[in-house]
Amino acid sequence: MSISARRGAVPAVLAVVVATGFGGPTVGTAHADTPPRPPATSSCNPTVDSVYYDVTTRVTPVITDFLPVYIAEGTTGQRTETLTQVDSVATTVNNSEEFSASVGPVFAKVEFKVGFSVSNTKSSTRTNAITNTWNFNKTGYYGLYRGTRRVDGRFVKYICAQTGPTTGIWINAIRGGIGTYTTFETPEIGTVVKNCIPEPVNTVRRAAQDRLGPC
Repeated sequence: MSISARRGAVPAVLAVVVATGFGGPTVGTAHADTPPRPPATSSCNPTVDSVYYDVTTRVTPVITDFLPVYIAEGTTGQRTETLTQVDSVATTVNNSEEFSASVGPVFAKVEFKVGFSVSNTKSSTRTNAITNTWNFNKTGYYGLYRGTRRVDGRFVKYICAQTGPTTGIWINAIRGGIGTYTTFETPEIGTVVKNCIPEPVNTVRRAAQDRLGPC
């Protein structure tokens, strides 16, 4: 039996994220995704289409803090444990944790494509030790975890350079043409048990269960 709780206002969303074509969310860790592309046409109307953004997204469950515990006969009930940090995720833009609020539309575009809220300010999952109280009512080998879904990818930004009262052309506004980003969902805290009933793939819970080894 598992017990889970999420810290923060963002509800847990544990559905599998699958590829949905150009620019859509994919699951994995490598950057094999297609770079974002410019607008469909080179012309624009500066009074209507002043800025254009697009992003690619790749979603990866990450366990940031973890502790395996064995609950034997006679040791069930409530207990307080401190997790060990095993990984971390930070919000970055172009591989830097220092960035301005001007990239806010990038994260808004990311949220739209992945379907859940992500950090859009300087932040990290790095914290002091995570201590929580757990209640176990069955014996077993458990994984106590804190984790998140990391989202990373690339983005483009074009501005409409005015050539007439209602005409313009799209100009790439990013040095080098393409930017990169990493962000993450509000972390969740929970427990999983080692058994032959796997948690759903591509979820934080599954990533925690995998740390316990095969059933």
